[in-house]
Amino acid sequence: MKPEMSGSTRPQDPLGYERQFWGRGLSVAGVDEVGRGPLAGPVVAAAVILPEGAIVEGADDSKALSPSKRSNLFDEIMVLADCIGVGAASVREIDRGNILRATTVAMQRALNHLRDIPDHVVVDGLPVKNLGREHDAVVGGDGLVHSIACASIVAKVIRDRLMHRLAVRYPGYGWERNVGYGTAEHRSAINKLGVTAHHRLTFKGAQFKLGI
Repeated sequence: MKPEMSGSTRPQDPLGYERQFWGRGLSVAGVDEVGRGPLAGPVVAAAVILPEGAIVEGADDSKALSPSKRSNLFDEIMVLADCIGVGAASVREIDRGNILRATTVAMQRALNHLRDIPDHVVVDGLPVKNLGREHDAVVGGDGLVHSIACASIVAKVIRDRLMHRLAVRYPGYGWERNVGYGTAEHRSAINKLGVTAHHRLTFKGAQFKLGI
């Protein structure tokens, strides 16, 4: 099911998608992931179940929000949500398989870490093969489905904070700014310093120093 849209790209009712299920007494878990594209760090997913009728004012696709806004909304979501599950797939899991499989694993772990079992699951993007749960998929869901937007924020903030902590241990790569993405600064640092245990060796751009 898709949320009802106005003439703009935003839904008329931010909770329009969830209300379709809440009206039948069903809980909804919104799921999203962050970190498919970086050269370093894990991929992180979050699943968020909101109480019926609950809205986090300002929640949107995490990429559209400033770091300070995301942080404030993260705190609100952590207090307001009925339950939150977070899962990750490591760099080694990404390199052993592929990023698509690792993303699926991260989503599975996020759902498994929910305290409550949701009646319905909705994910951002396309249907996830082998998720192991019946689910809806909404392209652009992090801007259209409120629980997905909240999951996007939770996953983004948790992953960014992890990369900021790793930046202290591995200075010179600019992870406090680029959080592992392949910026010019990061790529230059790989050429100068080599790769770390947190680099995805199968990703183009992390291979410079290895001569692959």
